[in-house]
Amino acid sequence: MSSPSEPLLDSVLDLVPVLPVVVIDSLEHAVPVARALVAGGLPAIELTLRTPVALDAIKAIATEVPEILVGAGTIVTPAQARQAADAGASFLVSPGATPALLAAMRDTGLPFLPGTATASEVLAALEAGCTELKFFPAEASGGAAFLQSVASPVPAARFCPTGGITAASAPAYLALPNVGCVGGSWITPAAALAAGDWARVTALAAEAAALR
Repeated sequence: MSSPSEPLLDSVLDLVPVLPVVVIDSLEHAVPVARALVAGGLPAIELTLRTPVALDAIKAIATEVPEILVGAGTIVTPAQARQAADAGASFLVSPGATPALLAAMRDTGLPFLPGTATASEVLAALEAGCTELKFFPAEASGGAAFLQSVASPVPAARFCPTGGITAASAPAYLALPNVGCVGGSWITPAAALAAGDWARVTALAAEAAALR
């Protein structure tokens, strides 16, 4: 795992078959959506740092829903890595990776998935000691065919592909030997969150949990 010390998790990639990628616009939605995911059999969440309430949402979930592992996604600056860790995140996910960003995520002591989109970026991540990676944007960067192509020449790398993946396309990714899980936003549709339709989220989570 990509951490300089004893990791909190054995592997982010092996937590769930589908890692829900969630955007929280209203803080009041954070705890209910986390509980809905747990009820559906997905005890992990990647909460993206795309809204003003994201850090507070991570803190609320980490405090009030300890049965779910909350990760912080869309880490794009070194400062965000520390802020997410301070908020209570259990792991970090970035859409890409620079030397400074890799160093900042590693310095938190948390497991993390640095983003890659090309063979050269995968090799650079491996040189930096990272073997568990995000593949983003998955569909736009070659999809399952790309990951199948790099499986043999780069067997040390394992991936969580994210970006454009749906319930229909997820099984093709999960069937690959170098894919541990996929990231998906379809489990928490914006309309369901806005309406507080937590039963819908639980149902979608249950379907995703059954994919493997």
